[in-house]
Amino acid sequence: MNPVLEPLFKTVRATHPKADLRILEHAYDVAAYHHRGQKRKSGDPYITHPLAVATILAELGSDVETLAAALLHDTIEDTAYSLEELRADFGPTIAALVDGVTKLDKVKFGDAAQAETVRKMVVAMSRDIRVLVIKLADRLHNMRTMRYLPPHKREQKSRETLEIFAPLAHRLGMNTIKWELEDLAFSMLYPKRYAEISRMVSERAPRRDLYLQEVIEKVSADLREAKIKATVMGRPKHYYSIYQKMIARNVSFDEIYDLVGIRVLVDTVRDCYAALGTIHARWNPVPGRFKDYIAMPKFNMYQSLHTTVIGPGGKPVELQIRTRAMHHRAEYGVAAHWKYKEEMNSGGGQKVKPVTDMAWLRQLLDWQKETSDPGEFLESLRFDLSVSEVYVFTPRGDVIALPEGATPVDFAYAVHTEVGHRCIGARVNGRLVPLESRLNTGDTVEIFTSKSPDAGPSRDWLKFVKSGRARNKIRQWFSKERRETAIEAGKEAIGRAMRKQGLPLQRMMSGETLLALARDLRYPDVSALYAAVGEGHIAAQTVVQKLVQSVGGVEGAEEDLAETSVPTRLRKRDRFRERPHNAGVVVAGDPDVWVRLSRCCTPVPGDEIIGFVTRGHGVSVHRTNCPNVQQLKEQKDRLVEVTWCPTEDSVFLVAIQVEALDRPRLLSDVTRTLSDHHVNILSASVTTSRDRVAISRFTFEMGDPKHLGHVLKAVRGVQGVYDVYRVSGAGS
Repeated sequence: MNPVLEPLFKTVRATHPKADLRILEHAYDVAAYHHRGQKRKSGDPYITHPLAVATILAELGSDVETLAAALLHDTIEDTAYSLEELRADFGPTIAALVDGVTKLDKVKFGDAAQAETVRKMVVAMSRDIRVLVIKLADRLHNMRTMRYLPPHKREQKSRETLEIFAPLAHRLGMNTIKWELEDLAFSMLYPKRYAEISRMVSERAPRRDLYLQEVIEKVSADLREAKIKATVMGRPKHYYSIYQKMIARNVSFDEIYDLVGIRVLVDTVRDCYAALGTIHARWNPVPGRFKDYIAMPKFNMYQSLHTTVIGPGGKPVELQIRTRAMHHRAEYGVAAHWKYKEEMNSGGGQKVKPVTDMAWLRQLLDWQKETSDPGEFLESLRFDLSVSEVYVFTPRGDVIALPEGATPVDFAYAVHTEVGHRCIGARVNGRLVPLESRLNTGDTVEIFTSKSPDAGPSRDWLKFVKSGRARNKIRQWFSKERRETAIEAGKEAIGRAMRKQGLPLQRMMSGETLLALARDLRYPDVSALYAAVGEGHIAAQTVVQKLVQSVGGVEGAEEDLAETSVPTRLRKRDRFRERPHNAGVVVAGDPDVWVRLSRCCTPVPGDEIIGFVTRGHGVSVHRTNCPNVQQLKEQKDRLVEVTWCPTEDSVFLVAIQVEALDRPRLLSDVTRTLSDHHVNILSASVTTSRDRVAISRFTFEMGDPKHLGHVLKAVRGVQGVYDVYRVSGAGS
């Protein structure tokens, strides 16, 4: 036997003692022969990759056919080995798996190809779910070795992983794969946020571990006394999971991290409920936090009892109670199907439905037939663990899971898109109810639909629907029907908001400025930005605020207005006007001219600078790389040479941007740190994004620019702050 294969064989024997390992040895030999001479970006022989993928799958308990296909998954695409040869050597099943993975590999991700990509994924999944399982293991090993790729490739692959592959792993119940994919992608995409959470975790770990050990010992003792055989352990904390919960629950790091979670593994379903009773006898449960996913499993076969109790010291403790078979499924999901193929019995007569009956897979197949919009399909993949569910019934008795707070409209769209579009009324438990009524677990819902050909959703529904599917469908309907109207409405709304503030409309709504903003907000072009405003996806005021920020605040906008006014020669009253501060800059050939440092880029000594003669405001000094300078250069007769000449009483404006994971008292901690360093704050703006990131911008006066380094270092030390840097008005 090839010694390279010994670790793989050892893992396979643990889950499949009777497996025919000769197939794997043959598959490895064929793959090694055809990949000979090929290298990975790391410099390793290429065969190390398929071997690593097969090892990941073996640890999940996958069958021999899947492992053989994993060893061969790149041969057809990357070598001269043909599909016909592979089918002759290994049979139709392994050939079909390799062919499925090859087709997925050939599909490129990106806006244009995404619809086709997701369709092919769904079709591949429907034929044999193992194709996707292999693809996930392939992506996991690629993410582990991602550091060898160039930065743009790392970012692209990491974004795909977070947006497509991790949600797919979650849908398949493969949580070990999902968690590792998320953490690896998170560390690549947002290294500073990842590092800050990692630092905060390591600081609190010792104190938290002591408390966790105390809880585990007490639970173990109680279960022993009740004669329940159980394993009690702490639940691992995953950095991306912590970050997502901070966003979803809108709470600080401490509230998430200090919530202790433990897991209780027992032998039978009967023991699960007995353990629950024993734990509730010691500690009071938190009302509304008990979930029975054993009686009603989640969409991805997940089964467990969830409860939260008030533990020692009055701190909440989250518990998951499950059988060992349920635990294996919770960790490995659909990959565990083959391990328990003969007898997927979780004890106490609870049989788990076979994989082919997974309702969500049938649902995805239906959805991909309905629409060509890839965004909607991806939205259906994303399933936020922190969102509670309600379970309601159709008149036929079928169960439909919806987000907590869902309405009959959400239910209608969950049944079918057309049912949602044509919904005009609802009956819940036999009584007519308004469409915005909240549904509760156990409700039976009946939808009334309109037969009119012009029937369609109401824009008001967007105010109360809870499910991403319903919201996407309603928006999609309005997008198709009224895009042109929305573009005009959005343009008018932005213009109106700017006129209301007296801002320079023509200057600020220039093509370049708006296009840059549209790209920042993830819209492909300016029309898409206008349409988004017109459809109510983003407020016109928000767009105006961001435009104002891009030119350095209101002062910057007014300054731009002044600078684009009629050219004038330097006047005497400009020269001898009283100056509020010594700017530390002199104009070549005329040292008495009134000079002011521009607010849009806040230059300080050491920056390369240029002067611009303004109307009634003396000479405005900009950094040479200021975004506004490009337009100022069109009026060359107004440009003047300026040089730094700071004195002891010179005062400079500095703008810094602070990026942090949001939490209570963050702003007060940052401002206190600035004041501790004797910084006089002139203006501050704070925005908090939906992904729980607080971006603060401070403008302050400073005598010695060398002091700035100490200030930045001090602010970086504030808890939650992962980046702080000096900015120009346009952002960097």
